[in-house]
Amino acid sequence: MAKKKTPDSAGFVYSTDPDFKYNFDNEEAAETLAPEKQPLKVYLDTRQRAGKAVTIVEHFTGSAADLEDLGKKLKSYCGTGGAVKEGLIIIQGDQREKVLQYLLKAGYSKTKRR
Repeated sequence: MAKKKTPDSAGFVYSTDPDFKYNFDNEEAAETLAPEKQPLKVYLDTRQRAGKAVTIVEHFTGSAADLEDLGKKLKSYCGTGGAVKEGLIIIQGDQREKVLQYLLKAGYSKTKRR
């Protein structure tokens, strides 16, 4: 059975009000800063992960597509899995050295490590 298509999560499909105008939330995509202007932070985290270590890259300023692209490149470079969630790039395992190496090679400068 096909799902009903709705224009938003609120479910507005039809209104009896003749003056009703649906306002789409057109958020402007953040402009991606140049790599040398990105103050990225790389650190190891084990909280709420059943003791498994993950490397996290945060403070990326730019569009979601560029963040996804950087996450994909980092996962490929490190040869491991990971995810991009809520503005964070999560790489499985302790990959801090490899991530820092890739970021410096890609032109990201002054990368902080915690």
